[in-house]
Amino acid sequence: MSTPLPPFPKRQEAPDEPVLMELAVPGGTPLRADAARNRARLLEAAARLVEEVGVDRLTMEGVATAAAVGKGTVFRRFGDRTGLLMALLDHTEQRFQAAFMSGPAPLGPGAPAAERLHAFGCHVLRQTSDRLDLYLAAEPEATRRFVSAPYRVRLTHVCVLLREAGVAADVDLLAPTLMGYLDPALVSHLTRQRGMPLERLESGWHDLVDRSLGGLGGCSA
Repeated sequence: MSTPLPPFPKRQEAPDEPVLMELAVPGGTPLRADAARNRARLLEAAARLVEEVGVDRLTMEGVATAAAVGKGTVFRRFGDRTGLLMALLDHTEQRFQAAFMSGPAPLGPGAPAAERLHAFGCHVLRQTSDRLDLYLAAEPEATRRFVSAPYRVRLTHVCVLLREAGVAADVDLLAPTLMGYLDPALVSHLTRQRGMPLERLESGWHDLVDRSLGGLGGCSA
């Protein structure tokens, strides 16, 4: 069973939390108060169903029934099942973004770029492993995978760290390569199908980062 999702905060209860992405709102348009409450209600119902029946059995119809709304309401809010699953990860992703943008070092500012890159990958691996079924189910189709909001934010952060570390390689190509190591499908294959412990994947990430930096930075747990 995956680690339970954190509770979804009501917008008025957490005014200082950065709203870094709003997966269900095209163009990042802020939600009205009533729409935000309805969205939170639907997500809470979906999160309960994930805990009760698992990600594989989560349906738009089931969420509508659990939230006591029409099925069309769920489709209008999230578009499709992938949109709903991505929205379930939205709060988790916001917390992670806040951590690497403004949280304590070494994940956040205040540590050398190389150390932050080491910490970033290890955090992603642990977070992905904790909610692997949900990440796998929410994986966008190939045409959307590399333009989704969470991927673009993470990729931009990795590019910034690589440039700050002074790598000589083509950052626009190196960053996606590093991101590929953190892909949920690969994490699933290595841990579940090949039986590798997460610690081995973390060690591999440290080695990959060190090789990519060409000895510019050391390993940081």
